[in-house]
Amino acid sequence: MSKYANHLSPNLPSTHKLTKSQKSRARREPSGVFSLFQAPQIQQFKEAFQLIDHDKDGWVNEGDLREIFTSLGITPTQATLDNLLSSRPGDTSSISSTDKGINFTMFLTMMSERLFEFDTEPELLEAFESFDENDNGTVRVEDMRRWLGELADRMSEQEIDKFLKGPFTDRQGNFNYREWIKVLRVNEDGNEPEAQT
Repeated sequence: MSKYANHLSPNLPSTHKLTKSQKSRARREPSGVFSLFQAPQIQQFKEAFQLIDHDKDGWVNEGDLREIFTSLGITPTQATLDNLLSSRPGDTSSISSTDKGINFTMFLTMMSERLFEFDTEPELLEAFESFDENDNGTVRVEDMRRWLGELADRMSEQEIDKFLKGPFTDRQGNFNYREWIKVLRVNEDGNEPEAQT
């Protein structure tokens, strides 16, 4: 059983026919997922979707996923591709490899699910600020390694390396948590956080 409404599926059963007025209403009424985000956030998701949609047909399908993985130097397995495509909104019980794929509304719905699983931006900032001794928006990588590997839900060395390897760690060994949170939460406004005095 899917957690998404069946009307979000690109493949409605052939017995399900919409009347002309229902089709017209469906075109006029926006999806509820668009109300979860502000316009700049939706634009960022649209740009990401367009990068993945190599053939520019408005659908991300298996071919598009293969292209994006190849451009990243990854050879995906068929199971990986099937798993990504089957996690889309709608009734997935009748999905076959010939189906269209994921459109932008489905993509946005999937992204909203993932983003709303995280704590809010102020909660994340407060958590990191408790470890930021200098109030400069960074935490020492050495300390992060120790905390992530030894406390609470421990992470493996590989997970920690993967987490800290990205663009948010500088050459001096500091993790810029403010920038990381901005990217993670797709910051609602374009404003920089105010410097603390």
